Amino acid sequence: MFIENSGNIRKSRKPTSDELIKGIRSGDQTALARAITLVESTRPEDRELAHLILQRTADNSRKSVRIGITGVPGVGKSTFIEAFGGMLTARGEKVAVLAVDPTSTLSKGSILGDKTRMVTLVNDPNAYIRPSASGANLGGVARSTRETIALCEAAGYGIILVETVGVGQSETTVHGMVDFFLLLKLAGAGDELQGIKRGIMEMADSIVINKADGENKAAAKQAMQEFRRALHLYPPKENGWTPKVLSCSSLEKEGIEEIWQVINEYVRDTRASGSFDRKRERQNKNWFLTALESRLKEHFYNHPRTKKAMNELLKKVEQGVISPFQAANELMEKVSGILK
Repeated sequence: MFIENSGNIRKSRKPTSDELIKGIRSGDQTALARAITLVESTRPEDRELAHLILQRTADNSRKSVRIGITGVPGVGKSTFIEAFGGMLTARGEKVAVLAVDPTSTLSKGSILGDKTRMVTLVNDPNAYIRPSASGANLGGVARSTRETIALCEAAGYGIILVETVGVGQSETTVHGMVDFFLLLKLAGAGDELQGIKRGIMEMADSIVINKADGENKAAAKQAMQEFRRALHLYPPKENGWTPKVLSCSSLEKEGIEEIWQVINEYVRDTRASGSFDRKRERQNKNWFLTALESRLKEHFYNHPRTKKAMNELLKKVEQGVISPFQAANELMEKVSGILK
């Protein structure tokens, strides 16, 4: 469990980069939390320190498994992760949960309630839960999720669970940063019809019918058959993997171990074929492109010339003097030298 004043790093003093790096490598959750806060910060000095820490803790030799867990709100993602994560830590695994909460477009705040929902896992010494606000990212993950994954791996967490917001078919960004993509579904909620649609179903490496307990057992069995039929409509995956359809009860902890067995089978098969490493290479490439785009945006929008020109053009757009398209063109002409 994360305690703010545990270890050698206390809240009253700002730690140095060397202290944070040493703490992360030793598995200190306080150091890890502080480093993630730096990664999430928009302050230039914090971002620079975060980049230094990421660079010095990077180790591509670590054999971690990154698992994305998605599904519509109410499907039981947090309850599933509580049961799944607890099963893993009982086996001696170190599990990090990156739980992304929706952000209000008005207040810019978020609920960040996963620590209250995962009451058992949050007190597990082999688990670390980090709730983060999703911000404006339509991909259902926080802007800094990739960096947070890297820091958790550097701290010795071999299994990274990324719980996404659950905003539907726009939730694709997570697929590009995990090894295994798990889609949670409900029986008897009309979700069976989603099986004939492209999008998130096509990306799933496994579909799990959650809440398969009590009176829902028969409906869950029927839903499994529907989804298995639906998966036959899709072309084979590039890595040769055939998505599996399972069911579980997170409350009764039934079917949880079978899901882990499927993930282990997937990791074993894809590592043997080389597709696991190729996917990681694509992840690193996408990470580089995303980081580059982020830095370019920061440089562009924080430049004094850009700010001044934007404020002038925004007033003209609001007053209807020029169109937004014309304003965008004029802005690029005025600040064309910034990126040179």
